[in-house]
Amino acid sequence: MKSTVKTAMHNGAEWVGPQTSVTEVAKKMRELDVGSIPVGEDDRLIGMITDRDIICRGLANGGDIRKLTARDVMTKGIVYCRDRDSLDEALGIMESKQIRRLPVIDDNKRMVGILSFGDISHAAPARQAGELVAACSAHHE
Repeated sequence: MKSTVKTAMHNGAEWVGPQTSVTEVAKKMRELDVGSIPVGEDDRLIGMITDRDIICRGLANGGDIRKLTARDVMTKGIVYCRDRDSLDEALGIMESKQIRRLPVIDDNKRMVGILSFGDISHAAPARQAGELVAACSAHHE
């Protein structure tokens, strides 16, 4: 029997609105012990903000961190999978897009979780988890 994303994902992931201050996003990341948070508006996902986005698009660009919002630093667009997808399908998405965290939506297009490296390392065979790590750790050209 093939494992599905639903059986491996982290349930109950949180998201923030695009107007949320970067400071509040960073506090939420610390509180939840996560490195990324999806951004949603009008009941749909519109982007993802990572701790790296805060540093590279916020601080490194000389922005006033007290005035920046999630929209200012987020990665626009969103890559996701469905909770009924197989782990193989989700791994394929993560490998091809070189991403480490994948929002999960249900048939009603509601975010129901996040699939991460850690989730996969517990649910997928070691070979698959190793392939994902290698793909996402490759240098960008």
